[in-house]
Amino acid sequence: MNDVKIEFRKPMYPVNPDLMDYLEKNNRLTNIRFFYDDLLRFSDYTPVLDKEGKDTLWLSVYYPEFEHDEIESNLNKIYTLLHSDGDVDVLPFLTVDSIHFCTFGNSKPFRIRVRNILNDNYTNFYIKKADASRIYGLELEEILSPNRINFLLYKDTLIEEHILGIPGDVFIDQHLEQCSPLEKAQIAKEFVKFNERCMIGLLGDMRSYNYVIIPTHDFDQVVYRIRPIDFDQQCYEGNLKIYLPQYFKENKKMVDLVQEKLRTNSIEQYRKEVRSAIAKRASNDSRLEHLIDIMKQDHISKPESVEELKTALQKLTFNSKFKKCTTMGDILEAGLNFVIKNYRNSNMR
Repeated sequence: MNDVKIEFRKPMYPVNPDLMDYLEKNNRLTNIRFFYDDLLRFSDYTPVLDKEGKDTLWLSVYYPEFEHDEIESNLNKIYTLLHSDGDVDVLPFLTVDSIHFCTFGNSKPFRIRVRNILNDNYTNFYIKKADASRIYGLELEEILSPNRINFLLYKDTLIEEHILGIPGDVFIDQHLEQCSPLEKAQIAKEFVKFNERCMIGLLGDMRSYNYVIIPTHDFDQVVYRIRPIDFDQQCYEGNLKIYLPQYFKENKKMVDLVQEKLRTNSIEQYRKEVRSAIAKRASNDSRLEHLIDIMKQDHISKPESVEELKTALQKLTFNSKFKKCTTMGDILEAGLNFVIKNYRNSNMR
């Protein structure tokens, strides 16, 4: 299996005024007046280790006493905005258990754990530097997939809820072999669907640690779903394979599972199901049309990447519409229109 390489780190793209207006219209903005940079003022840190004592590449950060109370107060308010529509009555019962800082990746996020002292339950959320690519990815996931995404933006600070699930790499290493044959077949089906959704939505770099697997108990069986948790590589790379999780070496066991458990006609059936579902969600969706209109005017990739990707998609689909594309937004629109035209009236479910 040939691994796909991402050679250069993607730059952070600013949120332009049109995208900001879109987010305001769709209730994604907040006036919390707390910045990502405020969290960078930590005075000390310790490495965060996993249960086996291995370095997770996260740091547990600490703040001077005179700043800690203000930071904790703001983080608790952010929690209420994400989870209780800003209800301040719960504030006396909230405490920040930990603040972790990730030293790798594009967004360098802070992971905040807030605990409710009444029931001892905790919830995580993330604070990152705002990046237009990531926001487009979050919105497209909300519109085109069966998953819901909760996030807020304050100027150049992005606040995201934590997506529950077992990290894909952990699941593959520690849980996959214990699954029953029927469960493995179901996971294989979900990976095919996930692979197709990523390509149509142009969401790249879905290595096993960038998605989670969610087991749900349903009567006498466990049903598995796969959903992305990292949207940094939305509509950026020119190499089409980067938008197909099947080409990353970290997903080899999942690809092997698909080949072992599914026949070719079943794989094609599941791909058609995804296309049909996306066509139904995308058809006449004014929110999606507004978002793509903004993307078409935005420059969130390099011209050479746009040229490479549109050429690859034209060869794949034999659709001449890709020839006229000049931005990643154009390419996404052409691809979605192709899916709508060919699969909107499909009877697949």
